[in-house]
Order: sequence, then structure tokens, then C-alpha cells
Amino acid sequence: MNDDLREWLLTEHAGTVCADRLNVITDELRRLVDRGIDGALVELGCYRGAMALWMRCVLDALGDSQREIHVFDSFAGMPAPGTKDSDHLAEGDLRSTPQDVLDTHARWNRTPPTIHPGWFEQTIPGELPSTIALAYLDGDFYDSTLTGLRACVPRLAPAGALLLDDYADTAVNPRAWDGLPGVKGAADDFFGTPSPVEVLVGDGDLAFGRYLSPVPQGTAP
Repeated sequence: MNDDLREWLLTEHAGTVCADRLNVITDELRRLVDRGIDGALVELGCYRGAMALWMRCVLDALGDSQREIHVFDSFAGMPAPGTKDSDHLAEGDLRSTPQDVLDTHARWNRTPPTIHPGWFEQTIPGELPSTIALAYLDGDFYDSTLTGLRACVPRLAPAGALLLDDYADTAVNPRAWDGLPGVKGAADDFFGTPSPVEVLVGDGDLAFGRYLSPVPQGTAP
């Protein structure tokens, strides 16, 4: 993979990108390409487009340059935190623009994603792709995460994956950063118990959950 790009992302986007995240995304994209899993890539909460750029570059390297990537973001910063969220992020934090996403991709001469500006509840119902191979949920708060789960899980292709950024299950991974508890809270309320979300463990304080869409019996994606 592009070492220069990796180093640039880890330096210029250190607040939202880490080596563990890049490795998880790379592994998931290899799996879906190798298995021929249909569908688009969707990122809910893209900020300035760093992770979308990495997805595009990995797909291009794997010979899957025609697969669509869709990013959704308010581009107005964070909403106000709810009662199930921490005060780690405040209303208006992480504000960016669609042009930031375009500029991030232009710097590396990569095809930009389809950009869907607006609050999730306004854009997702009419603009979410019908079939999703990989959904990357990075909404940070309970309500944003729950909105994404309700919309994306039913549209996952068989064996498609949904990744939950900031999903911290410290009982399984004591090193996980637990600054945004609304993410796991939303997943727990959506999936119930026992949860089908797998805790992913990296080399650092990665807080990540992974849900795989079931494959109908007798079929092989």
C-alpha cells in the first residue's frame, strides 16, 4: 500500500486516523474484494475525508476502482450531545466542508466520493445506497450511531461488514479508549444481548466494533 499516503494521514490527520484504523479498513476491503461481496462503501461522519481517501486508495490498489464510496456528514460540526453521551465533544466541534473532502482527494489525485451534506436524519433516508458492502459508522454520539445502525444494517450485503468507530467494550479490551460511550450504548440497544458485535483489538487503544451480516444458508458470497 502507499507508504507515503499512510505517513501523511498519520501526521496530518492524527486526530481522526491511527495505524490500527488503517489496518482494519485495509483488511476489511481485502476480504470483501476477495469474496466478491457486492455493494457500495458508506462512511457516516467523514470530517475532512481522510478515511474515505484511504478506502479509495486501497480499493484502487486491489483493482476495484469502480466501487462507489459515499460519505455523509453534517458539515456543520457535531450536534449537541445527548443524555447518553459524554462531554468529550461539544456542539459544533469537528466542523468541515465538502470542499475539504474534495481537497483531500485532489492532493493525492484520487477520485472523490459521492458527498451527502446534511444531518443524517435528513440525508440517509433518500440517499443511502441500496446495497452496502462496508459501512463505517463514525458518528460519535448515541443518536447518530443509532440512526446509522437502523439504516445500514438492513442494507448490508450478505457477509458485508459494519464497523463502529469508538465502540469501547473495556470488559473485552481494557486498553480501548472509552471517551464516547454513546456509540456502544446505541449498538447495545439496537442489537440487544447477546450482541453480535465483535470487539476488534489493535496495538494501541483502538475502540472498534465489527458486525458481519449473516449469509443465507446454502449460499456463498
